[in-house]
Amino acid sequence: MSTQIVHTTCTMDCPDTCGLEVTVTDGAIQRIQGTHDHPTTNGFICDKVSRFARRVYHEDRLHFPMRRVGRKGEGQFARISWDEAINEITTRFTSISQQWGSEAILPYHYGGSNGFLGDEFMDHLYFATLGASRMAKTLCAAPSTAVSRDMYGRMPGVAFEDYVHAKCILVWGANPKASNIHLVPFLRQAKKNGAFIASINPVQVFSSQEIDLHLPVFPGTDLLIALAMIRLWKEAERFDLRFLHDHADGLESLLAQADQWPVERAAHEARVDPQAIRTLAQVYADASPALIRSGWGIERNRNGGQALAAILAMPALLGKFRVRGGGYTMSNSGAAQLDTAKVFGPLSWQTRIINQSQLGAILTENLSPPIKGLFVYNCNAAVTVPDQNAVLRGLAREDLFTVVSEQVMTDTAKYADILLPAVTFLEQREIKRAYGSYIVGGVQPVIAPIGEAKSNEEVFALLGRAMGWQHEAFLWDTDTCMEKVATTLKLHRQAADLSTWRAGKGQRYDFPGPTPTQFDTVSPRTTDGKIHLTPSALGKSPFRYQQEQSERFPLALISPSNSKMITSIFGEFNYPELWLTMHPQDASTRQINTGDTVRVFNSLGEVLCRAKVDTGVRSGVVAMPKGAWRKSSRNGLTSTALCPSHVNEVGGGACFNDARVEVERQN
Repeated sequence: MSTQIVHTTCTMDCPDTCGLEVTVTDGAIQRIQGTHDHPTTNGFICDKVSRFARRVYHEDRLHFPMRRVGRKGEGQFARISWDEAINEITTRFTSISQQWGSEAILPYHYGGSNGFLGDEFMDHLYFATLGASRMAKTLCAAPSTAVSRDMYGRMPGVAFEDYVHAKCILVWGANPKASNIHLVPFLRQAKKNGAFIASINPVQVFSSQEIDLHLPVFPGTDLLIALAMIRLWKEAERFDLRFLHDHADGLESLLAQADQWPVERAAHEARVDPQAIRTLAQVYADASPALIRSGWGIERNRNGGQALAAILAMPALLGKFRVRGGGYTMSNSGAAQLDTAKVFGPLSWQTRIINQSQLGAILTENLSPPIKGLFVYNCNAAVTVPDQNAVLRGLAREDLFTVVSEQVMTDTAKYADILLPAVTFLEQREIKRAYGSYIVGGVQPVIAPIGEAKSNEEVFALLGRAMGWQHEAFLWDTDTCMEKVATTLKLHRQAADLSTWRAGKGQRYDFPGPTPTQFDTVSPRTTDGKIHLTPSALGKSPFRYQQEQSERFPLALISPSNSKMITSIFGEFNYPELWLTMHPQDASTRQINTGDTVRVFNSLGEVLCRAKVDTGVRSGVVAMPKGAWRKSSRNGLTSTALCPSHVNEVGGGACFNDARVEVERQN
């Protein structure tokens, strides 16, 4: 018996990007645990990843390329060879291009759980050369990226390790306990150090011992809370006028909208106590260091981009920078930058852009040219995209040639014409840039690929060669791809260390020092070096509030992450049954008790599941877990069946939390 411990990096869609130690015996995974030589992992990891071997060896794992033999959606396939799969994809895509034009082919993907090689790398080279339609990645982080780019140039934010220095922390629209667990110990230490901690969230994610204030904001009204606080600071003359004069512009538009929202009006619309808003404003203004942890829950509605801009303006208005533990944290991915034009040369890809959040309409309504070829990878679109019923109708089209690359038989995989087996992160080499922790981690295989599974860069290189294209990159293997990335990638001020990544270890930054201080060791990366308090991404009506109400459907539906899933990964085993969480007040008026079967419905569709009555969600709001698979509900539909396909005017982001529903008990 041979046992070894192999180092690697977690690639899951989570800010932490943990360092891992994987115990392997005779080529089989025995244990997955966290390393201690990582800035935030500190020897522990989430339950999801500690049990990742269950996915690797799951009965639904895809081992070989397959061709559909049954009806779309039935999941009936016959094994074929890789050569047959590549040849059929090439033949069908060539035929579609000749008949309809190459824009009739759409790459559909997301990339949160992938590294540099697995998303927007060789795949982009392939589809750009093909001339396929381009896809706007809008399911998550599109509004926040647009706002942070225009306001601060994606300036690196406060490191998790530095939260212990803060005297006031606002955790706004985030649930670290589900999707950022390594921030939690630092929050607890900050609390012990005397920090005031508040959570602004429709869901109560912290206990009263862990935080000082929970503000149960109604979905879509975060903007109003921020504007009311800003108005209070203006009236009290708390602005740091010298800092604003030297480092910011665009104040007038922000203040004009803030003037429209006195505390009482904002509190009424947001359905919160006005005194709680005053307390937040007072404590945050008085504290130093003070910081805001801005999560992605804020952006999932019509007002999301506008809200993010108002919230990210707050540390600038009060001059909360230039001190360790002061400022804001959102995505820190911009600290490491890869220019793929330096890897592949400039790509001329100027085709139409399609918003991925509107896939249902794209596949079922008139489009010229229509989508005739669909390649889905890094994404389980059947359960993650708004207007699920329309998405499923589109995927069921017999005239739509669909390729899916996946690790397990997902709901989307069942609609494939050609199904390709993908490696998990424990079977590949990769380079993973964290978007929370300040680290770029190396990923190395701890076991050989299961069956004939292949990595994305290998698959798209095969497809490029099959097309007969002469670009040198289609001849590269994974090791060469890693070398190309390492040559080009910049970690703020220093060059990449390929040897560290090959060993499965993480490389840290130097700002100087391992963590940045905003407006000291890091500054805005905007073209003029200034903060733009009214970013151009907000459009013609900056900081405008749009109300989302329905008399027929009075409950706001949210779909937050939880300890079991933060994406649709692990849905093969982690959600045996779907539950809807309701506040006791809402349940009582509908005569619903925990365990009852309920119908959750609106004009888009309905979901049948069981109810859970709990004060953890505020009144007027119901919650259905994010990422659930169709088999977990009683009618084969999940929360996205109830989510509208309209998008945020900022970045075109999905508006999941604009779903309004009614709930009734089923006999």
